[in-house]
Amino acid sequence: MDKYLNEGIIGNKSMLVTFSEKGELLRLSYPNRDNRQYFRYFHTGVKINDSCLINLHEDINNQYLQYYDTNTNILNTEITNTYFNLKILQTDFVTIKEDILVKKYTFINENNIDLDVKFLIHSELLSDQNNFVSGMKIDTGMVQYAHDFSVATFSKSTKLLNHQINDSRSTIGSGVIGGKDYIGMSKDSSISYDIGVIKPEEKKELIICIAIDENKKTMQLFEDEIERIRKIDFNKEYLDTKSYWRKYVKTHNGLNLKEPENSYEEKIQDIYIRTILLFPLLMNEKTGGIIAAPEVDENLTQCGRYAYCWPRDAVFITKALDILNMKSETENFYNIFCKITQSKNGMWEQRFFSDGKLAPCWGYQVDETASVVYGVYNHYEYTKNEEFLKENLHMCELAITFLKKYVYDILENTEKYAVSYDIWEENDRGIHMYSLASIFSAFDTMKKIYKALGKNVSDFENNRLKEEKINKNIKEIDELMLKVKEYIEQNLYDENRKSYVRNTEDRRIDISLLGAVYPFNVFSPKEKKVLNTVENINLTLRTYTGGYQRYENDGYRNGSPWPISNLWMTLYYLEIGEKKKAKETFDFVLKTVGKHSFLGEQVDNSTLKPNWVIGLGWSHAMFIIVLEKLSNIK
Repeated sequence: MDKYLNEGIIGNKSMLVTFSEKGELLRLSYPNRDNRQYFRYFHTGVKINDSCLINLHEDINNQYLQYYDTNTNILNTEITNTYFNLKILQTDFVTIKEDILVKKYTFINENNIDLDVKFLIHSELLSDQNNFVSGMKIDTGMVQYAHDFSVATFSKSTKLLNHQINDSRSTIGSGVIGGKDYIGMSKDSSISYDIGVIKPEEKKELIICIAIDENKKTMQLFEDEIERIRKIDFNKEYLDTKSYWRKYVKTHNGLNLKEPENSYEEKIQDIYIRTILLFPLLMNEKTGGIIAAPEVDENLTQCGRYAYCWPRDAVFITKALDILNMKSETENFYNIFCKITQSKNGMWEQRFFSDGKLAPCWGYQVDETASVVYGVYNHYEYTKNEEFLKENLHMCELAITFLKKYVYDILENTEKYAVSYDIWEENDRGIHMYSLASIFSAFDTMKKIYKALGKNVSDFENNRLKEEKINKNIKEIDELMLKVKEYIEQNLYDENRKSYVRNTEDRRIDISLLGAVYPFNVFSPKEKKVLNTVENINLTLRTYTGGYQRYENDGYRNGSPWPISNLWMTLYYLEIGEKKKAKETFDFVLKTVGKHSFLGEQVDNSTLKPNWVIGLGWSHAMFIIVLEKLSNIK
């Protein structure tokens, strides 16, 4: 079963949960944002009077309305069954101090007859031969467990009506389940609750909790934990959760956006606030690792998966974090995550789990390494914290050593290091423009780091050898920067097309060519060759809707426009003072934003809706960077 689009995203510091636009729970990750998920599916439904099961997430008579509580990560889904005129308000949130997913259901009879309602849950956990799942009934729910985890689904106060552990799939459709076994070897199980007769205009409530134990407790101790959780006042937890997120938004309103005066400004504000609420859900608090997005494709049907930390993506995100007053989170990324993931030779591999362990990779991308060096100094520009630079000096020097070897390999044509994937991870042939631009910037950044630390004479004054080594390094860096720029001019500018091209073997136009202007400042934005390149970008990558593709003949998911591409163009136009063009490219992002103000990786040109990876951290980061640029221009 494919579950590509995460329309709703909630969580806390340890738990990440996603939902469809109809309120179906799609994914639950714990205790990190990545790696372990638990549910293959979690389906809920009702039996009304003598009906069969009415699935809440799909029924021809259901109507849906979904929204967040304002400025929070509390998601509401109104499900109205028009046949029985029963409205169900499903409110989902993760408590702040406890790692509990709370699912509150309010049943409202909008009919003129009594409705006898039973509520059913049918869930299957992910299972394999080495970690087989079984089920066990408890008084108020079900525990589904394997060797190293247990997942409990239970009510706050409503006793269980019926349960079925074995062969649940064959009976669940009737809305009537039952079984004598209290324990069994089945990865899918079902439970039901008697909501009772609801009279016209009457309301009734059911609170369902999902709690997870990760190989820490025996079943007896976990049952004790469930009983403790059941005593929690979840109405208070709801208010505390709402208060927490609203305070979080206020604390991290780094751009101090004024109150919107029209619908255009409201849309900007909505994306801005949703970004503030999304970023903490992507971060590993202990390591500082930041995943690219909540997972979308576990079965690898369209891609290589997304719930990993790419250093390059994270560097863009950390700039946005600095803008949003999340500076300690940025420092965790560099001080902890980058240090534990750097290879002995100075490079960073393609991607990692958020806890710092190496994730599945298919090659390396040299811009990942160069981007980290750039990001370290970029953070310093926001904080002026020299201690931060000192802490990361050795890490950056080690990375620069690797980048030097890469450049020498190019110049000497040995191909030991130079076979690197491009920014889009699709092309490992040739030398890439974006890669060289990132290296140029990393070299320049290293000089800036030395200069910033050199202000404090005591750092180097009493260590002559260290000072001589630094001066020698700076001289070598200066020479290599010149050679990198010469190489670009000689090998990556196509005189026939009057444009820079993506790499030495592939002469296509690519939006990442703008990386040589922003963020890496290899060229000034008004240089003739840059202007020519931008003209070519507009001729080849701009689609009929105003959205920009990544590169010519992009075949990934039919070559849809990427919000990142439009935001890159916006940054460029703002840099050269073309406010009208900047607004045009920016407005495409505004009009194609998702249901809850989430930005996707791509947009369907025919529907102008996100059609892949909703809640992409890189897209949201670029949006914040553009907003900062706009605020500075004003």
